[in-house]
Amino acid sequence: MKIAIPLAGEKLCSHFGHCELFALIETDKEGKAIAGTSIHEPPPHEPGVLPNWLHELGADVVIAGGMGQRAQQLLTEKGITVIVGAPAQPPEQLTAAYLNGTLQSGGNMCDHPDGHTCEH
Repeated sequence: MKIAIPLAGEKLCSHFGHCELFALIETDKEGKAIAGTSIHEPPPHEPGVLPNWLHELGADVVIAGGMGQRAQQLLTEKGITVIVGAPAQPPEQLTAAYLNGTLQSGGNMCDHPDGHTCEH
């Protein structure tokens, strides 16, 4: 299983479409431990580009802080599990929590009180 996490610095970026880098974390065959981590620079931001790119990288799961509804839909259509509302923590910590079933996720940080959502 491969888990993709958008980064700002060395922690999760709160806005999926505006991150600097992506960590792609590969787990062992049983999905219980981290087998390796690679860092990737995303292509320029345009609607629909990141879901296609992550699918090409083989991502099975995306852990994000906030993500627009369209990006979530495109990822889901490609068979990628989407988790939003994750805290700004290092990718290995988020992955370990996900694998252990203890990842705390809250509301989508891209859902705003005035009713609009980000289109990332």
